[in-house]
Amino acid sequence: MQIMDFLNQSSILVDLNSADKKSAIIELVEVLKDTKKAKKTDEIINVILEREKLGSTGIGQGVAIPHGKTAVVHEQMGVLGISRKGIEFNSLDGELVHTIFLLVGPVEISGQHLKALSRISRLFKDKFLRQAIRDAVTAEEVVKIIQQEDSY
Repeated sequence: MQIMDFLNQSSILVDLNSADKKSAIIELVEVLKDTKKAKKTDEIINVILEREKLGSTGIGQGVAIPHGKTAVVHEQMGVLGISRKGIEFNSLDGELVHTIFLLVGPVEISGQHLKALSRISRLFKDKFLRQAIRDAVTAEEVVKIIQQEDSY
């Protein structure tokens, strides 16, 4: 499984406007609506916010991976957002989050959802890649960085 299997260039925001966790999640989910990938965004937002109540998906080192499964989507979908200022996400390391990879998938494909989460977290373990994505100015640059990493 590769990141670009569930992320596309139109689902990358290189300049998140949100200043807090909830607003960032809403802003990212709205991208799914704007790209016509999902219609019932309220349900997706609720699922992801409920997951956040179980524990922050701020995994540390400036990265968060909010995620959830819902019957209102029929395929695995990702949205990547970059915050220049940083967002308080209650991360494990207490640091602000600059890169948020939101993942949503259908309820019936739990195994695929876990594989996607694993692939995303592996991607962000590389500090040089994290910095390159954070420094990217366009969605096209982010895609090239991820595609280069996916090729290994």
